[in-house]
This record gives sequence, structure tokens and C-alpha cells, in this order.
Amino acid sequence: MASKSLYSGRDPVLKKRDDFEDILEERRNSSDLRYALRCYTPALYKGLVPCKASMLKSIVLQSDSLQYVVGQVSAECGESREAVQEEAALLLEEMAHRLQLGTIRFFAFTLSKAFKALFRGVCVNEEGIQRLQQAIQEHPVVLLPSHRSYMDFLMMSYILYTYDLALPVIAAGMDFISMKFVGEMLRMSGAFFIRRSFGGDKLYWAVFSEYVKTMLRNGYAPIEFFLEGTRSRTGKSLTPKTGLLNIAMEPFFKGEVFDVNLVPVSISYERILEESLYARELLGVPKPKESTSGLLKARRILNEDYGSMHVYFGHPVSIRSLAEGHISRSQYNLLPRHIPQKPTADTQAFVNDTAFRLVRLQEESMVLKPWVLVAMLLLQNPDGMDLSTLTEQADWLRRLALAFGAFLDWP
Repeated sequence: MASKSLYSGRDPVLKKRDDFEDILEERRNSSDLRYALRCYTPALYKGLVPCKASMLKSIVLQSDSLQYVVGQVSAECGESREAVQEEAALLLEEMAHRLQLGTIRFFAFTLSKAFKALFRGVCVNEEGIQRLQQAIQEHPVVLLPSHRSYMDFLMMSYILYTYDLALPVIAAGMDFISMKFVGEMLRMSGAFFIRRSFGGDKLYWAVFSEYVKTMLRNGYAPIEFFLEGTRSRTGKSLTPKTGLLNIAMEPFFKGEVFDVNLVPVSISYERILEESLYARELLGVPKPKESTSGLLKARRILNEDYGSMHVYFGHPVSIRSLAEGHISRSQYNLLPRHIPQKPTADTQAFVNDTAFRLVRLQEESMVLKPWVLVAMLLLQNPDGMDLSTLTEQADWLRRLALAFGAFLDWP
């Protein structure tokens, strides 16, 4: 695979960043079927033997934390404990993933075909992959990609499969679950489905949070979610949502795990697949509902050229290191661990600060393409520009971007 280096102009001497490798180069020269069916033996958290999805659900339903909330809800609603427990089981069944290697292999084959048609290259920093591989074996890992396209979570799993890393379980919106066939395929590739809003539903929150924390405590798999909560339609980072981050940090606060590694991932596109859809939404056209028929109609994008994309895996961020001197975990010793506790003002402030810091780390490793700078200039000149002026100002803007520390993929 060809190696390519990008540079930052933040210092007088250019600062070299991790080299990038185009993972599609090898795919274009070898069999996709052999790639999909190859031996897949990822290194796991402390040599853990993965448990089945059914066993995971059983652990969640029998946990002290969920049983405590089931008792509370039963007393508050006047329903029998068995009825509330059954409701919890139904919620978990609706939510839980059913990760299967056979489905992963199917996606590996089909996505290889699709990505080779869509992109000229998919460039990944292999040093970041090596750091992630080490982090997965040492502590539970949370993957935090930037979110600009539905392609993000597909690409993340594809890359981890390519490098023989443990596949993530991915928090996905309920929008996908109504898509016939596709929703179940996503579930079997590691997606677990959550509602956009819990509406004060104590039982749903308890089932969801315990499900995530059980996977985290046991090092079941890397957990992946999007800090921004939804796709950015403008290319700018959105204000982070901290609900899932709170849940991911709680096992550390309560001393149930030694540490948790948060890994920011920056995904940069030359062209986003949903660009025309975003343009309509920004003009006020309602977002269309996700459907299988809509997905099939969208297959015409396979005839388009979406350029290259860069995926940068950042340095793992240790919650233990961040919390040192800022969070006193002794407050969590005042009650048994299974009793839910609302985060204190100091804890919530720490989580908020961490969320913004992680989004900033995503932004710092984004890769700018020439058309981004050209588009910026054209937007500032709606009446148009002659080619010589456009070229001159684009070069000036390139030098300015480098001076401010941007990373450019420049021909």
C-alpha cells in the first residue's frame, strides 16, 4: 500500500504527521471474496473469550443495578415485579445487537465492491491503528468518530476488519430499525439501537445504561458512538451530546474498571455522499425517512466519483489521566455501586469539558482538500472570479491554513 505524508505548518519547520496508507490499493489488486473469507483473529481485551450476545443479555437482565430499578418501577407503577422484568427484557431485545461473523464477512465483500466504485482511495494512519490495537488489549476502548455521513460507521467497521482488530458495537438511532432487511443486517454487524429521546423513562434508561456499561466493564468489544449525536449538515462540528459519554465514564468513576481509553477518530471526505440531500435540508426540505426502497434508489451514486477520504485514529485519551486532580471518586463509595447516582455538578462539568476536548481533537486531525478552499473563495464571491484570481487566492488561503496548523491533502 502506498504511503503518503501530510504536514502541518504550525511550526517554522513543518511538523510531520502519521503516514497514511491507501487500504483500497490492495483491494483493487486482489480478490474481494478471499478478503472477506480470510482468517479473522483479532486481539482482545486481556485475552478475553468473547461471550455470545444471548449471554450478554442475560448478564444485563440479572444485574443488581437493573434489578434495583425494576423494583423501584414496580413499586411506583403498582405492577408486579415479573411484569416489569418482562418489559425490561422486551426493551433489551429491541435494543441489543446480534453480532455475527458471517454478516461481517458479507459486508466486507459488498463494501469492498462499493468503496472501490465510490472512492479513489481510503487513507488510514497505520500508526494510529497500532496504538488502537495496543489500547484494546489494555483497557476498555470507546471509539469516537466525527460524524458527517452514514458512511462513517460502515467505514469504521470495514477498517477494523481490514486490520484484524476487534469489531466495535455501534450505537445507532431507531431510524434504521424500521428498514426491512437492512435494520437486521446492521444489528448482526454490531449495531445496537437507541431512541433519540428517553422522555424520562426510568426503566429504558436503566436497561440502556446497564447494557453499555456491561459491555464496557467486560471488555466485550470496543464501543462506538458519535459525540455529536447526529450528522453535521454543514461540515462544522456540532455541540457534543454527553449522555453516552457519562455512561462510558461511570464504570471508572465507581472503580469498576482501572481505566477507559477514549479514541477520537477524524473522518475527512473529499465529497460527502449525502451532499445533495444536505443541500435540500439546509433549504428547509424535511429530511426523508430512512427506508430500504430509498437505499436501493440511491445506488446510482455508485456511478459518481467521490474522490478520496482520510481516516485518522488519534492518540487514546485516558480517562484516568484526565480525571486526576479534577474528580474525587470517593463520593461514589457512599452508596452501593448498583444504586443509580446522578453526576454531581463537578462531574458533569468534567464530562462536558472532556466532550469538547475530544471534538477539538477530531477537528485538529481533519484533512482539508483543495476544493474546500476553492468553495470557500467562490462563496465569498457570488458573482464569480476569473481563473488567475481564483488560483492566486487559493494559494494564499492554502498558506494561511498551513500557518494556522491545518493539515492539507494538496496535489
